[in-house]
Amino acid sequence: MQPLYQLTAVDVRRAEEAGTSRATTIAKLAMPGLTFAGSEHSPGGGVLAVKFAQPRLDVIEPKFEVKGLDLDVFRGLGKPDRWIFAGAYREKKPGGGSVVGARAVIEGAISAWEPDESDPAEFQGCNHTITEVTHYEFVLDGRELFYIDFFENVLRVNGVDMFADERRALGI
Repeated sequence: MQPLYQLTAVDVRRAEEAGTSRATTIAKLAMPGLTFAGSEHSPGGGVLAVKFAQPRLDVIEPKFEVKGLDLDVFRGLGKPDRWIFAGAYREKKPGGGSVVGARAVIEGAISAWEPDESDPAEFQGCNHTITEVTHYEFVLDGRELFYIDFFENVLRVNGVDMFADERRALGI
């Protein structure tokens, strides 16, 4: 049976700078989904059009929301940096389960800052979107689920390098 993991805590911080945790101000984070690019083919003499999956991904755009103003993001707004999206997941099973860590290392630029509509009776939320993502890796409980790097030309899913044959064919 598949394990049931419940997300119990999140954080976003600069990957290479201590003291930048947002664990007490973060409201939400959106791990970017992975969508494989495809090539459509509709054969003139065939009975079915097909969108063939490619070993490459569409644009990745992670997001997070904090409560209050996050002045730290203005230090590098529009400039690439390395970020850690962290989560704590509690495994749910009879007799209890353990808590495991999840880490996404993302390199990209916070290129959108959007404050929520608010009033003085509640904390204002500010939404941040990271674009220009060139590196994205995700590890759960020490196990690499995927690793993507634009400059290395590497795309690994569950330890399998999906672009190795293409690099070999290109001679790189």
